[in-house]
Formats: sequence, structure tokens, C-alpha cells
Amino acid sequence: MNSVEEYYEMQFAQRGFLPDPENHDYCELGSTWKLSDHIGAGVFWFYGQQNLFDIKIHDFYFHQDTVMNFSWPECLSITQYDSISGEELSPYRRLEAGSVKSFVGGYRPYKVLIHKKIPIRCVGIEIMPAYYEECLQNKYPDEYANPLEAFASVGQTMNFPEMTFLLREVQNYRGNGISARLFYESKVAQAVSLVVEWSRKHTQRQEAKSRLTAEDMKDLENITLYLNDHCMQNISLDEIVKISFIGARRLQIIFKEYHGCTITEYIQQRRMSQAETLLAKTDLPIGQIAKVVGYSNASRLAELFRKSTGMLPGEYRKMAQRK
Repeated sequence: MNSVEEYYEMQFAQRGFLPDPENHDYCELGSTWKLSDHIGAGVFWFYGQQNLFDIKIHDFYFHQDTVMNFSWPECLSITQYDSISGEELSPYRRLEAGSVKSFVGGYRPYKVLIHKKIPIRCVGIEIMPAYYEECLQNKYPDEYANPLEAFASVGQTMNFPEMTFLLREVQNYRGNGISARLFYESKVAQAVSLVVEWSRKHTQRQEAKSRLTAEDMKDLENITLYLNDHCMQNISLDEIVKISFIGARRLQIIFKEYHGCTITEYIQQRRMSQAETLLAKTDLPIGQIAKVVGYSNASRLAELFRKSTGMLPGEYRKMAQRK
């Protein structure tokens, strides 16, 4: 048993997962863990290679809204979400289906709220210091650069199709033996390469962004509070500009620096969160919910809701209200 496996086996046990050796839905090279029936349903598949890297596939849900607070080992991770409903709590950010998300572990606790009954379906790769500080450096001594900053730069994005394709290949793979080991090793190396290249392409754009001043921060906090209170209404950019006393172009730039998304995306995220609550906790018709959260018809809500959660509103309601 290696250190990566030991760490996650302890985490599995603490969070109600039990070994499920008879489950062969995923590659036999890894191990499958089943979530205890009184906590939720579904499985977690895991493959670790010594202390170098691991690959994880989630496909489970909780019976109740669940706050998770845990510390990841020192690692760099990249994950693609097919289905998710929840929020990171420190700092606050909505988790979205269809996104690719990076995380740098080992520096601060990770706090997240996962909404009940909605499946967490995702696949991710984690690399450990022994991989990126020793293995890569030994292989490429003249070209090596620590990929930590590259991973950190990805954050959460909808615009990383190459990584989405790679991680789905990993998710769908069903080989065994040495061919499986070689497959996973190659995909881990490819994932690191994609992250480094993605970061390189975005560095120039990021450097061009202005630094936020203390005055910018204060203005953005006020604008955010206003949007939180009025996001269900039709708010034009002109209205927000008048309220903020900031030029439209600059406002759009600093808002995205502050929140990591555009104003329109931020408003949509708030509306989707409200729609989730109404679908899960009321019997209001979906068309009426669409109007409550700011859309003229159910089809527009359905389009954006599916993009956000990976499910149509009716599917979400059925799962969220399931007894």
C-alpha cells in the first residue's frame, strides 16, 4: 500500500465509504468504494501510483445537504464536472457542471457545501510533489518549471475543451494490467502538458489586466451587494455603470478580475442558485420559477439550468425531492 492510497482510504472511511470489490464498473486496476446507504448512494473509484499521482472518479450523491471541511494533501489537481450542485465556501464560488477546475492542495482547508440528491459526477487527476518536483525535474532538467502556478491559473473555467476530452478518455477507459498503467501514466503527463500550455496562453492576457486598487475593491463590494439584491430583475449594464460611477469597459474588466466571471455570468449563477432552491423546496410550476428568477419562459431557464447543473429543471426537481 502506498502513501496516496493510505491517505484516501482513511478519508473514505471517515466519510462513510466502504470497499466495494465486487463492483467492476470502472477499470479493474483501481479500487471502488461505495457510499453508505444511510449517507447517500453511489461510488468513488480511485487509482493511485505510489506517491506520484492518483486518478479519481466520483459518481454519488448525499441524502442531505452536506458541508465538507477537509485538508487535501500537497498536490496539484485538475477535475472535470459533468454534474454538480454546490458552493465552495472559502472563498465563496458556485461549482458548475461542465466546468474544468484546478486546485492546489496542502496549503489551506477546503470547505464546500454539496446539495442533497444531486449527483457529483466528475473525474480528476492529482499529481504529488514527488511527481512534479522530482520526476519531471529529473526528466527535463533544462526545461523544468514548477507547474504550481500553471495549475493555480486555471481556477474554474468552461473554456478548456482539450482537458475535458482527455479526462473523459480517462473516465471511459477499461483496460487492465501493464497497458492500463501505461495508459494512466501517459494521460497524467498529457494533463500536465495541457495545463502548462493553457497557462502560457493565458498569461499575457492576465498580465494585461489592471491591478485592483483599494477603491476598486470597495466599489466592487458595493456592486456585488446590489447585484445580489436585484439579480432576479432585468438589470442593464448601463444601470450598473450609473450606480458604480465606473466606465463600462473598466467595470467589466475589474469585475471579472474580482469574481472570475463576467457580470452576466455572475447574475446567471445567482439565478441558478435560486432556481435550485425553488425546484427542490416548492411545487411551483417550472414556468413560474423561470419568471421568479428573471427569465421570460421555461425554455430559457432550462437551457441555462442544464448548462449550470448538467440536468434539466424537471430532472433536478425529481432527484432533489426524491424520498
